[in-house]
Amino acid sequence: MFEPTSRYYALETVRFTMPDGRVVTYKRRRFLPRGEDHEILAEVAVQPGERLDLIAARTLGDPEAFWRIADANDAVDPTELTDEPGRLLRIPVPRP
Repeated sequence: MFEPTSRYYALETVRFTMPDGRVVTYKRRRFLPRGEDHEILAEVAVQPGERLDLIAARTLGDPEAFWRIADANDAVDPTELTDEPGRLLRIPVPRP
């Protein structure tokens, strides 16, 4: 259902049978980890016009790993992390 690098990959897949007999398959809810619990690889300053996927590509080697940076910075909305040039972002050590 999800690639191994997805934030949803490790979540349990469950099934629910509706009253009419239809079966709905879904992933369990993902709770955001606390940013302070991440081991930090580096801190980088946001440059004007920079995007989080580009920061993830440069620092983690994968633009789709932007969510790891969001988690390490306690961001519910990842787009807010690059709104303010000069903001320091915590870059987490990649985990499997």
